[in-house]
Amino acid sequence: MIVAAGRGARAGGQMPKQWRPLAGRRVIDWTLAAFAAHPAVGRIVLVLAPQDMGLGESLAADPKITIAAGGATRGASVRAGLEALEGAGTQKVLIHDVARPCISRALIDRVIAALQDTPGAAPALAVTDALWTGADGQVTGTRDRSGLFRAQTPQGFDFPAILAAHRRDDGQASDDVEVARRAGLAVTIVEGEESNLKITHPGDFARAEAIVKEQQMKVRFGNGYDVHRFGPGDHVTLCGVKIAHERGLMGHSDADVAMHAITDALYGALAEGDIGQHFPPSDPQWKGAASRIFLEHAMARVAARGLKVANIDCTLVCEHPKIGPHAIEMRQHMSKITGIEMENISIKATTSEGLGFTGRGEGIAALATAALVAA
Repeated sequence: MIVAAGRGARAGGQMPKQWRPLAGRRVIDWTLAAFAAHPAVGRIVLVLAPQDMGLGESLAADPKITIAAGGATRGASVRAGLEALEGAGTQKVLIHDVARPCISRALIDRVIAALQDTPGAAPALAVTDALWTGADGQVTGTRDRSGLFRAQTPQGFDFPAILAAHRRDDGQASDDVEVARRAGLAVTIVEGEESNLKITHPGDFARAEAIVKEQQMKVRFGNGYDVHRFGPGDHVTLCGVKIAHERGLMGHSDADVAMHAITDALYGALAEGDIGQHFPPSDPQWKGAASRIFLEHAMARVAARGLKVANIDCTLVCEHPKIGPHAIEMRQHMSKITGIEMENISIKATTSEGLGFTGRGEGIAALATAALVAA
């Protein structure tokens, strides 16, 4: 659940901070994208102020997003969002402030992981600065910082428990951890991140933009490797192109060793396993399946994470068939499947100088590398 019903007066500007531009998009767009791209997030409830419902119409077009009207207080808005989830089979819920657009996947992962063992989990940073009390511009005392933390979101909870807690609460709590603790729920602290700032004051927009731009500049790399042995047949399929050969390649699917390696490179760059995890060879529905199904799934996962493929490089290792005469057609076919410009796809081959199983002509090996950047 993303709470976006506040007015954010301290941030200045002519409109609420969640609708203001940030690095080419709106604040709310960055926050939504972070959760929409997470594979563990099945549904998003976006809580908007009643007067902002029109602004959310385009967002509601996404089938993953449900819009709920908020209330006069943060507590009332959260409760409205929770009520919108009742009956949907939700077991765990993350509650996040829309004004934290720099949330990382790693932080979301930590909160979700902690929820496996506790009814509540929330990120926080230990207070390291000295603490003063003051009045009239003068320091009046100090406070012990031991055991003090700066709270962040997303705050995660067992859904039935936090819904019941909000239904009993007076709606005046500072955050959902306070609501949970009033109801007797244990809340585990997970490590927060300095970059997970909450836009509160005018100067925070510049800080958030710098963080977002830095995050978008990060490049992810993945490697893939696959091998298939020769067997009966009159052709091999490589990068979707049929090449006449005295033998075929053996495999559970169509044995396109090149496309398999490239697909695994994409999954690797996403840190989402390999083909076997997404399409188990034990499942008979994938027997003889076209490898483009696997590749298209990997490309969809890249897009869902807000990323795009910068380039792909694949090397085939074999004595025969000769790859060079077919390399351009293979690149063209891969470009058509992935939507990547042909100039960013490299397909090449080498022999192993008669060494090993490829040198003996027993099969073909493929190695691939993929680079992902922000879309």
